[in-house]
Amino acid sequence: MLVILNGLAWMGSILGQCNQQAEGGGSPWSGIWMIALIFIIFYFLLIRPQQKKQKEHQKLMDSLTKGDKVVTSGGIYGTVIGVKEGIVVLKIAEEVKIEVAKSAVTAVVDKTQAQ
Repeated sequence: MLVILNGLAWMGSILGQCNQQAEGGGSPWSGIWMIALIFIIFYFLLIRPQQKKQKEHQKLMDSLTKGDKVVTSGGIYGTVIGVKEGIVVLKIAEEVKIEVAKSAVTAVVDKTQAQ
């Protein structure tokens, strides 16, 4: 992300210099337009995809039901045996049950993937 920021800053300074040379002094509006353009680029490249991913994860957490096979952010595979408000109870082996935060569940997997 830092590389993108540096690249956009460099591009903005070059375009600003070219604009000032072409106009013979530069207008304050050119800087405002450049900032708006950079914000639009950031929105479509960084902010919008992150919001979409966050909505999908929230939808996943809300749709967890008993019997789903899931994987946690720690890499633990298990079967959901209970769902509480912010906690999911997973069965990871015979007679081994753990409680994890609902937000730690990253994906619902098929039975073939979990074995």
